Amino acid sequence: MSDYVSAPRLDVFRSNFVKGAAFSEKYEFPVIAKTAAAPEKALPFHHAAAAKDFDQFIHFYIDDRRFECLWNSPGRYLPLLQRFRGVITPDFSLYLEMPLAMQIWNTYRNRALSYWMQHNGVNIIPNVRWSDERSYDFAFEGLEPGGTYAVSTNGCIQGKAERRYFKQGLAAMVEALAPETLVVYSCAPDDIFAPVREAGVKIIHIENTSFIHHKGVV
Repeated sequence: MSDYVSAPRLDVFRSNFVKGAAFSEKYEFPVIAKTAAAPEKALPFHHAAAAKDFDQFIHFYIDDRRFECLWNSPGRYLPLLQRFRGVITPDFSLYLEMPLAMQIWNTYRNRALSYWMQHNGVNIIPNVRWSDERSYDFAFEGLEPGGTYAVSTNGCIQGKAERRYFKQGLAAMVEALAPETLVVYSCAPDDIFAPVREAGVKIIHIENTSFIHHKGVV
């Protein structure tokens, strides 16, 4: 059973998400314990309710509007999430043009839901998201070094500038978190991820579900 309050509207900043958590020093994000997982496939959250195969992870590499419901009514979705092998935690957007305060807020929301899921027995892989170098100050906070983390290139490496920001942020993330395993959703080009492999990080590549459907594989 979730320990989330029955009247979430009264808890405007969702304090019950982080009940019992330890908090990081600077931004006071709830601290997420490192995890170990090796997923073979992942399903987008908005397809979870219709799924028949639960031997896979749920991911949130989709439009934010499709999973805002989880932030607003998490208890409603907890039994569904618990049926799956695990969850790659929510990927709230950090756009380059987004005010830094909103980027910090979205990072907090990731950590809060990550802690809440972990506290309620969901096997999680923490998702890591950054924008430009300004975000490095908070993008990796509250995450324990080592273990398994997840990133997505979906929509992040289309242009030269975006590709550069992603590659630079990935290097900063590996330095800060020293992951043992990195789950990469969508494409994983060698020019970006070869240095990560060379650093001794095991990479698990999960292809974009939409792309797989387009090819007629499933």
